[in-house]
Amino acid sequence: MRQLLRLLLLLLLAVPAFADELRPGYLELTQLSERQWKIVWKAPVLGGLAASAAPLLPPFCRITMDRPNLSAGALVAAGHADCTHSLDGASVGLSGLEPGLTDTLLRIAPLGRPVQTARLLPGQATTIVAAMPDGWQVARTYFTIGVEHIIGGFDHLLFVVALVLLLQRGWPVVAAATAFTIAHSLTLAGTTLGLFGLPQAPVEAVIALSIIFLAVEIVKAKAGQPRLSERLPWLVAFLFGLLHGFGFAGALREIGLPQTDVPVALLAFNLGVEAGQLAIIAVAAAVIALLRRLSPAALRPAIAASAYAIGSIASFWFIERVWA
Repeated sequence: MRQLLRLLLLLLLAVPAFADELRPGYLELTQLSERQWKIVWKAPVLGGLAASAAPLLPPFCRITMDRPNLSAGALVAAGHADCTHSLDGASVGLSGLEPGLTDTLLRIAPLGRPVQTARLLPGQATTIVAAMPDGWQVARTYFTIGVEHIIGGFDHLLFVVALVLLLQRGWPVVAAATAFTIAHSLTLAGTTLGLFGLPQAPVEAVIALSIIFLAVEIVKAKAGQPRLSERLPWLVAFLFGLLHGFGFAGALREIGLPQTDVPVALLAFNLGVEAGQLAIIAVAAAVIALLRRLSPAALRPAIAASAYAIGSIASFWFIERVWA
């Protein structure tokens, strides 16, 4: 059992300190006329993408890019391509997308035809322009990004895990998860659509503080003496869910939304976040159930050790973000 506790602690401490770093590149190709294409290229400075990668079109296209501007930690450049042939069946993407660099979302908008989207990865840095792309590509792409964000956005992941550790079983977890979902869906949609918003830096700091709060609640929980988070878990989850929705919106803003497909992309991203969240809850609940069955006496120490690890990581994030 000691080995199990040590392994759990090591896994939690192995979480990178740069939580919530979902900053892929974004390349958009919009056809203006039979020969002219507009190019928008956004590359995050962190990770090396801005220094290494560049838009890649077939040899029969002449690319002219304006001088890039620095915006929100990314270099953003606009330009045009004059192509003597149709791009149908041609290969487009990025040059210089080396192993270790972040991925890039590619959006291709041919004139009068459905939008095509693709994810460009190291080793798969180009895609073929389809004559008639699948209309579900935008939804599939943003759904995948949503799943990866909740799983790879470690602060949101730890919040969900802490919620399960606090409530452990049954309807309280379901009610809290549902309230969290409704709340972050509201702020994600409202912020993304420009109805309201908050500065991202304070939001990220308070998100870390929300994880610390749950970690403290886990450690101080006592049988027969329910704390606020145990008496009203749905209310606590709802309030913090509103906050986390601003964090999701910030990540989605970093990625960029296709201008003509905002509702589809927003819905698909949110559904992807929910799918990832449900997977996290299922895994955490299964581990608790297994430990309760195999070694009931070790359940409380394991949960306490996990809470201390989660709280320590979140405290580091909070100090780091306030300092920044």
